[in-house]
Amino acid sequence: MRNDDIALWDLSEVADAIAAKRISSVEATEACLARINVWQPRVNAFLRLYKDKALAQAKAMDAELATGKRRGPLHGVPMAHKDMYYRKGELSTGGSAIRKDWVAPVTATTLEKLDAAGVVELGFLNMAEFAAGPTGHNVHHGHCRNPWDQSRVTGGSSSGSGASVAARLVYGALGSDTGGSIRLPAAACGVVGMKATYGRVSRAGAVARSWSLDHVGPLTRTIRDNARMLAAIAGADPNDSTTSEKPVPDYEAGLEGGVAGLKIGLALPKEGLVPLDPAIGAVVQAAADALGKLGAKITPVTLPDFTALYRAAEVMVKCEAAAMHRPWMEKTPELYANQVRTRMEAGFFIPATQYIDALRLRPHFVKEFLSMSMEGVDAVILPAIPFPLPTIEETDTEEQGGPAVLKMVAGFTGLTRPFNTLGVPALSVPCGFDRNGAPIGLQLVGRPFDEGLLYRIGHAYQGTTDFHTKVPS
Repeated sequence: MRNDDIALWDLSEVADAIAAKRISSVEATEACLARINVWQPRVNAFLRLYKDKALAQAKAMDAELATGKRRGPLHGVPMAHKDMYYRKGELSTGGSAIRKDWVAPVTATTLEKLDAAGVVELGFLNMAEFAAGPTGHNVHHGHCRNPWDQSRVTGGSSSGSGASVAARLVYGALGSDTGGSIRLPAAACGVVGMKATYGRVSRAGAVARSWSLDHVGPLTRTIRDNARMLAAIAGADPNDSTTSEKPVPDYEAGLEGGVAGLKIGLALPKEGLVPLDPAIGAVVQAAADALGKLGAKITPVTLPDFTALYRAAEVMVKCEAAAMHRPWMEKTPELYANQVRTRMEAGFFIPATQYIDALRLRPHFVKEFLSMSMEGVDAVILPAIPFPLPTIEETDTEEQGGPAVLKMVAGFTGLTRPFNTLGVPALSVPCGFDRNGAPIGLQLVGRPFDEGLLYRIGHAYQGTTDFHTKVPS
């Protein structure tokens, strides 16, 4: 163990230590609570903290272990989750004012799976209102703040998930990703975030943003932690007809395969929707060079022109969000933040034929990407966020407004949203720091259901770098 403060250990270290009875779940939970006490006023990551409930759960997990019962490789590990996952009989706000007093009638499938795995639930985390925002702003519950620099954005919409894992308040957290909402906070906060293949993880019992584009996944400190958590929540679910029947592999067992002999495509787009900052490109190039030294063959690849795909995604998300929010829009439109409301309202003015055309184009986009960018390579690497991390003030669309601010905010998803539309797996891994000292994320993209290969590459990279071990002070 590398530190006396249990809160600073990785999820896998803590889980294995609990299993070996070197520490207790109660001790791990108390360590997290002590750190939350210090960091919550700084980062505003939690919307609800369940201290007594979590300690009671931890005691129950320790009692089970004392009788020889271990539920699995997450037994006794404290976590918290984006406040969009339903827990029957408990509040679930979706980061909104509209649902500030709403009580969930069911429990999300992912939470049921984590319950079965023995996870201790510390509470629920801040997020962009109804998961509609890439920066982490929230006018109703207060903006979430980056642990590395509290003036800077956390990335969104899973802002509290990224901030809490980065600040070592929890060992893992669920996020969701419609256009980058797992990978953006992972990149911005210096942690690992996986948007698995569409249908790999159930979305039942979670607030929808866009049914065609939503993905569920974990944010953790290391690749091993992420692989362990994804294995616990992935798989078919009768309550979500979009989930795949494909068996869930043992992701953790495949981590040590290395990258020797793999062909990895490097995409550093010089043109496109968002210009790539040269300094960010240089950091990603250095990550590619590190993989090359481990035996991977790095080759330049070209991404398709994602302009049409991006527009199709905009049509899908606006139409589907408008359909879901129509009752609230008609009854209490004033309860939305201005930018959230106006983005959703736009969906009411898009013809149904245009929405159907957007859906029909998806197979074409997938075929184009696989044939153009992944032909002859095993995975593609590219930046997650194409520019240095801006401040909360610089990206505040409610206070600042204006075309420049809106363009910057839209630019956050320029390199992440395409992979929601394509439905392929995409993983964000910390790979350095920008000129302001904020984290930079490397994005790894693979073919459908190739999460295991992306984890293998990411694990090899983390074996030769130490960015994931850095802790905000």
